[in-house]
Amino acid sequence: MNLLNKAISHTLPFIPKPIIGYFSRPYIAGERLDDAVKTVRKLMSEGACATIDVLGEEVRSEEHTLHAVEIYKQVLKRIDAEKLDSNISLKPTHMGLKLDKEFCYRNIRSIVETARMHNNFVRIDMEDHTTTNDTLDIYLRLRKEFENVGTVLQAYLRRTVADINKLIPVHPNLRICKGIYVEPYQVAYKDKQIVNYNFAYIIEKLLLNNCYIGIATHDEKVVWEALRFLDKYNISTNRYEFQMLLGVTPNLRRILLSAGHRLRVYVPFGAEWANYSIRRLKENPDIVGHVLRKMFTPSGGKA
Repeated sequence: MNLLNKAISHTLPFIPKPIIGYFSRPYIAGERLDDAVKTVRKLMSEGACATIDVLGEEVRSEEHTLHAVEIYKQVLKRIDAEKLDSNISLKPTHMGLKLDKEFCYRNIRSIVETARMHNNFVRIDMEDHTTTNDTLDIYLRLRKEFENVGTVLQAYLRRTVADINKLIPVHPNLRICKGIYVEPYQVAYKDKQIVNYNFAYIIEKLLLNNCYIGIATHDEKVVWEALRFLDKYNISTNRYEFQMLLGVTPNLRRILLSAGHRLRVYVPFGAEWANYSIRRLKENPDIVGHVLRKMFTPSGGKA
């Protein structure tokens, strides 16, 4: 099935948009902010919280970026007005990183400042390894001025432990994930077990250094390691949260919520859903298999 999933995922750019929409429907809130609000309310009814992401990346025009900045400010105002338990996530290349680093910094700073006005938080997502230095530079620069900003580190990158050692003095708020971009061997671990070991080591290191951590995974082995450390060190529930993608492993999500853990769900929306969907499905071919199983399970699947 893995080979079939990969084969299907590589044909995605040639598949009509309505079919892509069918595959991606469980993982994207919709095209409009209203769709994202509706999705967040449903998650809140289950006890989860959310991070709203305006879809877009690799922007090549300032006009496009500035439009995205305004949408994010609208999102923050709407979260406040509707009392949603949600923050926001954004990608540096959506904010103009590939155009100009200083332009990107000013755009993200403007959003973080607006978020502070609304007593909210901004997560700066991490993209491929070519953006890592700039993303961390922008984060550290913002961190000197703002408390309501965090970023992301990826457990499969060889550099991540060294990056954490540099960040620990500022008590960072970090989401830790495995990483999904296709990276060269010199940059990233290729052995899945090593990535899991590194993930576990990172979790333990951050917890022992009093950093707030978002444990972003659907891998139950990694979840177990995290639970082991939370129990071993008697970590308070205000020091961490689990994070998951919309539509992925909802049963595990509910198990963690029922056990009293804070859990945040990534809620993407926007007009650029098709490009996002193709990228996600190509980078995670197993999601294709997940969708196919749901299609051919009489009840639509319970997972």
